[in-house]
Amino acid sequence: MSSVRAEGSQIQGTAGIPRRSRRRKSVAIAYEPGQGDRAEPRRPRWEPRDWREQLERIREMRRSRDAPVDEMGVQKCYDSGAPPQVMRYQVLLALMLSSQTKDQVTSAAMLRLRQHGLTVDTVLQMDDETLGQIIYPVGFWRNKVKYIKQTTAILKQKYGGDIPSTVEELVQLPGVGPKMAHLAMHIAWDSVAGIGVPAPPKLWALPPQLWTPMCTGSQTGSSG
Repeated sequence: MSSVRAEGSQIQGTAGIPRRSRRRKSVAIAYEPGQGDRAEPRRPRWEPRDWREQLERIREMRRSRDAPVDEMGVQKCYDSGAPPQVMRYQVLLALMLSSQTKDQVTSAAMLRLRQHGLTVDTVLQMDDETLGQIIYPVGFWRNKVKYIKQTTAILKQKYGGDIPSTVEELVQLPGVGPKMAHLAMHIAWDSVAGIGVPAPPKLWALPPQLWTPMCTGSQTGSSG
């Protein structure tokens, strides 16, 4: 009986002591490249075939800077001698006209507009029919007449005849897309806020060797 009691008292005395966990801590194992089952082989970096050679050819072709965009692009369409506010307005109008339109056609339309005195006030005083006759045959000229008149009215009322100085505000104007906004920031405000990616079909005219896996999708679309 005494041994049973002693054993019972021993059990009661140790009941409140927590047992030590026998579970061992996990140890992280780091593998050197190429060792262990978990190591992943490095994939070779993808590059377009012969892209360096194609790039050098493009650089050589562009060395003389004699393409229509160089001589008649938007950066050549405005009156450099006009007041800064008028100059910026002309840049924006040239960009709006250039959408889905060849540089030669845009340049000719801008020249005709400038001959009529291209300012915010003169465009607002011009009726839609006259404006359409001046800018024809730019692409989607009927829609552009509407957008030009709407945008010009907003510039007069909200910006005192000037154009917005941010991309966020520019894209809120009728007929102005992100590409136009970024180019307007660069040409009109001398501020690089982003890049203008060539729009179809210009983008798809690039040699296939320069395409990347991201160059997918439709071959038609807006150049705004």
